[in-house]
Amino acid sequence: MGLQPKYSDLILNLLVALAVSLVVNFSYVLLLIVDQKSDGQPRPAKASVIARGEEGTLRVSPDGHGYIVYENGDSVYVMMQRIYRMNLKDGDRLVANLAAPRRHGAHPVMTELRMRNGEEFDYSTLFNRPSKTTELALQLFYYLVVSFIMLSILTSVRRRYTPGRFVRHCIWCVLAAAALYMVAPVTEWRSGRIMLNCMGDHIFDYMLLLKCSFAVAVSMLYGWVYVLNSKQQAVVMENERLKNENLTTRYNMLVGQINPHFFFNSLNSLAMLVREKHDEKALTYIDQLSYTFRYIIQNGQSTLMTLDEELKFVEAYSYLFKIRYADKLFFDIDIEEKYRTWTLPALSLQPLIGNAVKHNTITRSKPFHISIRTENGWLVVSNPKVPKLEPEPSTGIGLENLRNRWHLITGRDIEIIDTDKEFVVRMPLHTPLAG
Repeated sequence: MGLQPKYSDLILNLLVALAVSLVVNFSYVLLLIVDQKSDGQPRPAKASVIARGEEGTLRVSPDGHGYIVYENGDSVYVMMQRIYRMNLKDGDRLVANLAAPRRHGAHPVMTELRMRNGEEFDYSTLFNRPSKTTELALQLFYYLVVSFIMLSILTSVRRRYTPGRFVRHCIWCVLAAAALYMVAPVTEWRSGRIMLNCMGDHIFDYMLLLKCSFAVAVSMLYGWVYVLNSKQQAVVMENERLKNENLTTRYNMLVGQINPHFFFNSLNSLAMLVREKHDEKALTYIDQLSYTFRYIIQNGQSTLMTLDEELKFVEAYSYLFKIRYADKLFFDIDIEEKYRTWTLPALSLQPLIGNAVKHNTITRSKPFHISIRTENGWLVVSNPKVPKLEPEPSTGIGLENLRNRWHLITGRDIEIIDTDKEFVVRMPLHTPLAG
């Protein structure tokens, strides 16, 4: 068994979010690998290393880089990573080993710290600070969460896609990204503490802003592609569903509409007319019964019919009931002439008339009226509710079948209004093509 759509979307979003997180932190991973070769541990002295015994003062610039300044004016460069790892402060007095500059005019570089503020430097204290691996894990998890939230917001549009709705979800993504940016885990370079971005000294971290922007941009691009692909797949699946539904609908109509109950009732009514020697009525009844069956069989494979053709069928179909319920059943038809050329799915009125007759009491003292009329481009069928003392069982298949056929064929839905006193079905007519 395959995964349910919601779970497959969840897993797919999670995998894509993981990929985005890895891409965003790719440079961070490379720096970690490179930095492991110079993790602050003391190195054996090389030929280029100079042991300078005099003490200098550390000056740290706002960007985190530093220089050891000596009394004679010389200066030695100290990498930002070393300042961070060794928890060095601006103004510290340092004694260090130096590496000679690799090119002319460059500064010597501190390779090993020997003393700080008159005390021998203890490298074991470095391990109390968060490791680079811990920082990387936090960064990966953070961008995984950011990307997953973005993707979840955007891919949810596919269920009810509209361009406007997609734009609104993009705006929500930007707002969510802004909120997540404020709670991003950052490392204070001076103390090495991990804290929320909103609690740090520099909220507008350009690198963090660049990474978050990249994650949002990639998520939006993927969300757009995903929605378009899902929409295309939905169209293909809808076409297949329409074909299957059409076959099922035709079968249901032939089985449900021409059922033995209706057929035998029609024969009983015909037999009554023959016994009572109403020859003209009998002949008319046979003609209308023949037209009804022929219309159902011929149009079982049709999708749209004009309202005028459907009303001709209703005229024949209702005649069969009028004979059975003489002077008890009436059809109030009020159709504007301009709507007669408008179209609707074939055999839409038959189940509504059949259900109205089936589920209501029809007596001479309380004549039953079925109304068929047009209202502003809608075909409205209504009848009062007069339940039988012994209600016939209802499966609801006929009405649900009608609703599905309207949605599949016209792309629009019918409206059903069921109150204690009245049952109304409103069906939007389809405008005929010009010419």
